[in-house]
Order: sequence, then structure tokens, then C-alpha cells
Amino acid sequence: MQHASRTLKNGTRINLVVGKTEIPALLNDNASSRALIEKLPYSVRMHRYEHDYCGVMDGPLPYDQQDVRSGWLNGDIAFAIHGNYFTILFKDEELSGEFDGIVNLGILRSPLSVMDSLPADITVVIKLENPAAIDAQPTTR
Repeated sequence: MQHASRTLKNGTRINLVVGKTEIPALLNDNASSRALIEKLPYSVRMHRYEHDYCGVMDGPLPYDQQDVRSGWLNGDIAFAIHGNYFTILFKDEELSGEFDGIVNLGILRSPLSVMDSLPADITVVIKLENPAAIDAQPTTR
């Protein structure tokens, strides 16, 4: 299993909305991200843990086995296949290699410190930034 890496091409700009806080993000172009985009706007209840916010989706996202990784990079948005978890990972990437079954959906496009301003229990509404706009430029971070 490959470790986390980050190269996004043809990303779709979204916002993660928590109350009055909008967190810009970019979804990649894999099967899981495309399936999530089809569900938008989508809400998920999440709880803050040591290195992420995590919530259970109402069903699994499809994924290609080649997209399954171990670990993450801080700022990743991911789907954990062993429980239908939608997760926003914002710290401890150096310890993340022990976690497997992760499909990267995209990345946050804001400083990770925004995650520190949120309460422990949140509802995130995931929505397209501009329903007609899809980035044509590759993004690498």
C-alpha cells in the first residue's frame, strides 16, 4: 500500500461550511470525489479527535483500489473505507503511516489553524464553491 501523496489535477473547488465559517477546499478527480460531488450539497456530523474531524457518511463512496493509501498529509480531506468515514485531517501526518484504508478526496485551501477555531462537535455542509466552475489548472501542494 502506498503512503499519502498530494498532486491534484482538474480539481473541483468546494466550501466546507461550519456555521458561519467557510473553509475553501479542492476535491481531486478520483471515483470517490466524483461520487461525493454528485451528492452535493451534503451534510455530515463530525467530532474532533486528536488529529482530525471525523464523521460517518450515510453510505460508502466507490473507490479504486489504486487510490487506497496509508497515512495522510496535514490538510487532506479523505474517505476511510473501513467505516464510511469522511475526515478532515489537520495534524500528525508524521504519525499517520500506521493508518490504512484512506482514500484522499482533496485538500483544504486555507490555513490549518481554522480547524482550531471550531467546536468539538460540528455539522459540515459540503457544497460547490461555484456550481459551474471546475478548475482546469493542476494544483500541487
